[in-house]
Amino acid sequence: MSKKDKHTEEVKDQVEEVLDASVEDTSENGEVDTETQLKEEIEKEKDKFLRLFAEFENYKKRTSKERLELFKTASQDVMVSMLPVLDDFDRAWKEIEKSEDKNLIKGIELIHNKLKETLKNKGLEEVEVSAGDAFNADDHEAITQIPAPTEDLKGKIVDVIEKGYKLGDKIIRFPKVVTGQ
Repeated sequence: MSKKDKHTEEVKDQVEEVLDASVEDTSENGEVDTETQLKEEIEKEKDKFLRLFAEFENYKKRTSKERLELFKTASQDVMVSMLPVLDDFDRAWKEIEKSEDKNLIKGIELIHNKLKETLKNKGLEEVEVSAGDAFNADDHEAITQIPAPTEDLKGKIVDVIEKGYKLGDKIIRFPKVVTGQ
């Protein structure tokens, strides 16, 4: 081999080494880039999964809460239609108490208590309001205003015309009151 051929061969070897090294670097960088890309994609998918899971959990909580609320107030229409009957029964009870027939009073009292207890067990509660309480437009329905009999009843409830009721935490009928001015 001539010196020129030897030198050419050495240059070829050097070029091949450089090319091999650059190809190895490229493949390593390519693998690193691919690996990094895959890790990023996995993180994105994991984040997407966690968000979807959280959204589903919120959906389950919301629907169970709505279902419970529906069960609580499912009988609201029936309760609202029973309120006038209960009012009539309360008015009749006041008149029957004046009777001298003890057996009649006892029988009606049993029926009255049973009706009230049954409705109470179904979630119906009376809204407690009495004369002298402060009037609140969010909690009471003012039927009329009259001149206050005393100074301390100005802006307060003077009389309760009709009882208010709530079913669970929801008021289904506001108490109707007369306020003092």
